[in-house]
Parts: sequence; C-alpha cells; structure tokens
Amino acid sequence: MDKPEFVDAHVHFYDMQHPELFYAHWQPDVVHPSLGTLPRKLAKRNWLAEDFIEVSRSSNVTKAVHVQAAIGSDDPVKETEWLQAAAERTGFPQAIVAYADLRAPDVEATLERHCEYENMGGIRDFSYGDYLVEPDFHRGYALLEKFDLVASIAAQWQDMKKLVALAVKFPNIPIVMDHAGVPEERTPEYFENWKKGMRTAATAENIICKISGLGMADHDWTVDSIRPYVLHCIEAFGVERSLFATNWPVDSLFSDYDTIVSAYDEITGDFTAGERQALFSENAEGIYGI
Repeated sequence: MDKPEFVDAHVHFYDMQHPELFYAHWQPDVVHPSLGTLPRKLAKRNWLAEDFIEVSRSSNVTKAVHVQAAIGSDDPVKETEWLQAAAERTGFPQAIVAYADLRAPDVEATLERHCEYENMGGIRDFSYGDYLVEPDFHRGYALLEKFDLVASIAAQWQDMKKLVALAVKFPNIPIVMDHAGVPEERTPEYFENWKKGMRTAATAENIICKISGLGMADHDWTVDSIRPYVLHCIEAFGVERSLFATNWPVDSLFSDYDTIVSAYDEITGDFTAGERQALFSENAEGIYGI
C-alpha cells in the first residue's frame, strides 16, 4: 500500500538567535511542565522550515501547519511575520496557528495584525488558571469567529466538560484539540478516564481531535503501545473529525520522523483509502483552508 499524502498538522520551527522571538520552554533554566528538562536538547540547534522539509522528505508530506513555538516574546505577531517569510521562501508552513493573549484588552488589535499575513489560520493560548470558563477569556475567544480563526486547545480529560461547554457556547469556532487530549499517564485507571473524557469531548460537533504528541508521556513508545490511543480517538470522533500530526521536532526526542508517520500508516492499514486520506490530509486541509 502506498503511503498516503500527509499534511502534518502540528509542527514547530524556531530560531534561538532571533532577536525578537523568545522560546520560554526551551531555556536552560526552565523545567517543562510535562517533559522536564528534555526540551533543552532541542535548543542546541535551530529548527527551520528547510530542516523540516529535509526530515519529512520520505514521508510524502505535502503541507504543514505550524503551531506556536515562541513563548514569552514581547510581540507575538513577530513569529507570524517570521513564519510567513519562511513560507514565501520555502513553501512551508502552509498554515500558521499563532499566539495571542485572549484575555488582553487589546487582543482584537493583535488578531488584526496576525491576520495581515496570508497563512494565518488559528490561535493557541495556553492561558492560565481555569481559563476555559473565565468570562475575560471568552471575550477574546469570541473574536476568533470574526477573524475566521481556528482555536487550538490542549485540554486534558479532567476539563472535557468545560471544553464542550466552550464549544457549545461558540458553535461557529472550530476547536482543534491538541495531542489527543494530552494523556500524561500510562496506567489502566488513567486510560479509562481519558477514554471517557474523549467521548465527552466528541459530543461537541465543532471539536476536532488532533492525534499527535503521544511520545511525550510514552518515551519508549511502539506501534502497539500507541495503537489503543489512536484507535479510540478515531472511534470517538469518527474519521471525519480526526487528523494526524507529529508534534515535530518535540517528538524527535523519542523517535525519528518516518517512524511516527509509518506508525499511523500501520495502525490504519485496514481503513479504506478514503478514510486514510481524510485522516492524513483532507481533514487538516479543510479545517485550516489549505
């Protein structure tokens, strides 16, 4: 079976020497909330569009969606500007999910500036506290509909009811749930809770499940170890609301690029050609308009 065309819906590019971009999670004195000190390895080199094109060459990658990598920059629009220049230079990324503080009083102006760039497609705001239910977050979040932007949210199973409430309140804003709901433990009890949470999230028709980043809590993963997670996502959300991504180069800490793409390929080997096309490319193209 030929490898399907692949639109990688979650990649990061970065230039540690960029004078106007800051990468908080990859600083030598920072401990990442889920990866500890491992991301410091990523900071030893830059990861540019050209590097992604090279590493993904044998995986039939046709397009990519860049998700916010810079954290703590004075002006988040500078990352979008930098990525748009990369797209014009190399063709990648075809879509940009940028950062904006949706609680900020001037967030509308920030979104307007982001949207001056052709490949702008969405917003990721990790925010803080119980943000999914906070009125000031909702005020900024509502603006995503005005600008025709996708929301990228990394909610875990404990917060799926709140995520559904947000989705129902703003039904015209697509939510791409990052990293399969970020299952951070690998115990039977956690797995059952995660499955229930995913089924809850799937009740909102405007929530899409991005299957990615499964190596972050399973550093020695195998096809068999991630298979139950991949298949449950697809079972809960359906082929039409699921898509694949690699979380590259973060997940390069745990495998090479072809290994993760080949794992998705093997796990869906019994799916129809149309189902595989949806998961590997068409759903991402439709959601991000690329």
